Amino acid sequence: MTRTEAWALLCQYNKGEFHLSHALTVEGVMHYFANELGFADEADFWAMVGLLHDLDFEMYPDEHCTAQQRIMREHGLDEALIRATASHGYLLTVDIAPEHTMEKVLYAVDELTGLIGAVARMRPSKSVMDLELKSVRKKFKTLNFAAGCSREVIERGANMLNWTLDELIERTILAMRAVEESGCLDELVV
Repeated sequence: MTRTEAWALLCQYNKGEFHLSHALTVEGVMHYFANELGFADEADFWAMVGLLHDLDFEMYPDEHCTAQQRIMREHGLDEALIRATASHGYLLTVDIAPEHTMEKVLYAVDELTGLIGAVARMRPSKSVMDLELKSVRKKFKTLNFAAGCSREVIERGANMLNWTLDELIERTILAMRAVEESGCLDELVV
């Protein structure tokens, strides 16, 4: 599947700007981490996993990470892609534990990118470019802020990667800065 085909598939099942923006953000963050962690030769695959990880969320929220497996198989997608995208629902909706570093990164950053994005939107700049760790940590502790972003999943993800929570947050901020600088979110036309 090409990137263009993946985007078309995502847009077939997701219409809301929030979900599409989140997919683009996670796509860029996954690409960034592939390069940062020594998997540059797999960066396009990591990005594809990030782009499609919530394929079913908007239309099938009660079957999240389960419906997308069916949809992806119907479209003939590779089992490695299906497994990787589903693994981010580990202990929430599926029993597919993240094993590969890429799956662990997806698990760790999916919820965190939402939290960081919410913190950034509250800033005068509305940007991650001037966002610091301490601002995210403060909001991380405020459980009613971005309440849909599971702190437990974020912490579990950091542990899977053998990173401290601060390290995960700092590295994800840097990844999101790279995404913002790349202009890839400009692709979003709703």
